[in-house]
Amino acid sequence: MSDKKEAETHHVETLSESPAYGDDLNLPMLEAGSPERMQAEKKLVRKLDMRLLPTIVLIYIMNYIDRNAITAARLKGLEDDLNLTEIQYNTCIAILFVTYCPAQIPSNMILNYLKRPSWYIGGCTIAWGITSACTGATHNYAGILACRIFIGLPEAAFYPGSIYLLSRWYTKKELAFRSAILYAGLLISNAFGSLMAAGILGEMEGKHGIRAWRWLFYIEGCITVCIGMIAIWSLPDYPNNTRWITADERRLAQVRLAEDAGEADKDNKEDSPLRGLTMALKDIKTPIFAIMTTSQLLGLSFVNFFPTLTATLGFSTTVTLLLAAPPWILACLLCMLNAWHADRTGERFFHIVLWWWGVIIGFIIAMSTDHIAPRYISLFFMACGYVGFALTLVWVSGAMPRPPAKRAAAIGIVNGCGNLGNLIGSYTWKKAWSPGYRPSMGISLGALVISTSLALVLRMLLIRDNKRLAESEAAMMSETNRTRVEEAAKLEGITFEQAMERRRGFRYLY
Repeated sequence: MSDKKEAETHHVETLSESPAYGDDLNLPMLEAGSPERMQAEKKLVRKLDMRLLPTIVLIYIMNYIDRNAITAARLKGLEDDLNLTEIQYNTCIAILFVTYCPAQIPSNMILNYLKRPSWYIGGCTIAWGITSACTGATHNYAGILACRIFIGLPEAAFYPGSIYLLSRWYTKKELAFRSAILYAGLLISNAFGSLMAAGILGEMEGKHGIRAWRWLFYIEGCITVCIGMIAIWSLPDYPNNTRWITADERRLAQVRLAEDAGEADKDNKEDSPLRGLTMALKDIKTPIFAIMTTSQLLGLSFVNFFPTLTATLGFSTTVTLLLAAPPWILACLLCMLNAWHADRTGERFFHIVLWWWGVIIGFIIAMSTDHIAPRYISLFFMACGYVGFALTLVWVSGAMPRPPAKRAAAIGIVNGCGNLGNLIGSYTWKKAWSPGYRPSMGISLGALVISTSLALVLRMLLIRDNKRLAESEAAMMSETNRTRVEEAAKLEGITFEQAMERRRGFRYLY
């Protein structure tokens, strides 16, 4: 037997002894690039696309419908029935983020540690569905405030957790489009939520002696609970322990991610959740991403007041909610097209910031006129700003790919801290500034300028890092965790030297 074959045999035998992978790694691995391997990968990705994506999109639709039901309920008497002042209503909007933002960091750290993310995400979905339904039973400010506080805790698990789960299954050239499909759930929820709210608020008023806005919370909360139960069954866990794929597919799922980055997508023994958090905090890109996302979401905070902005056009409640849908339908279509192109080109910066500039144009149009047609057109520009946000955590995942503990913590930090922008934005759209809301738009415009500047800094940092990788093999070796490269070699059944040769092709996407 040649030295090469002996080395390959040694690698496979060593890895098969690892309890983290089990018997899957005793199976032969198809050669990368072969027709059989490509066909097997297509089959695996198709299976994931048909089961994972529809589930998380459905959850995300209900996530934002439940969270923003309060804005639609406001149009049908919620404030009057609960005797809320404007400050109290704005506090109800903002208080969700007091629990939602800080809970995302420990939630993602827990998710990386747990073996069954399907149970964790599904359970959290059920929990916030129950809390949303309870909102309909409140009778005063204290009651609705308590519901808004508690709904933020289980909701914190979903979006950053879903992005992390996707990054454990899809390669970096597949991730942007799949993440955009997930984020399309948010955009569709703004459209579908408005249509659902229009139907419930228009038809359920007084049924069984219950106000329509209460029915809105009851119905939407019950739908979410049902979807959460389905999610426990339909969501995958991790590539090494998902039960509804074959042993060959589990092996393939691990190998293709190892080939994608030149390292095994697994934590070493020393990569605890706390160490992952420490590594993320020490990386200068993490706080820059966090501040950029905070500014971005402050600039896009109109989403919590979109029905109110649409109402300034002067139409009835039902017509207002129907008019609020088309901008989000367009944004959904553009979101998937933009992400598809980002995957094809490997570019990130312009696929994110160009849409923020579109929002700035929308603000300028809205601040420049009081006529109905241009103000309605400006809502389309505003809604499309979320097309760029869909790729933000994808960019974070690609900028800090290994180890998974660091990636999970970074995603939680960026999205958790970033949502402080939504909290701040809850107080920038004051009723006293209606119907023009020009000061609100001015604040949001400035925030988007700041986020654009920080995105440019990140782009320059990643270009610098790529130059370092290209200039020196030694520098690349110092940044590579040798153990994970060895794991990649074992997964693929090749030598360490061959694995390092593949690792040399890795570059950050900017």
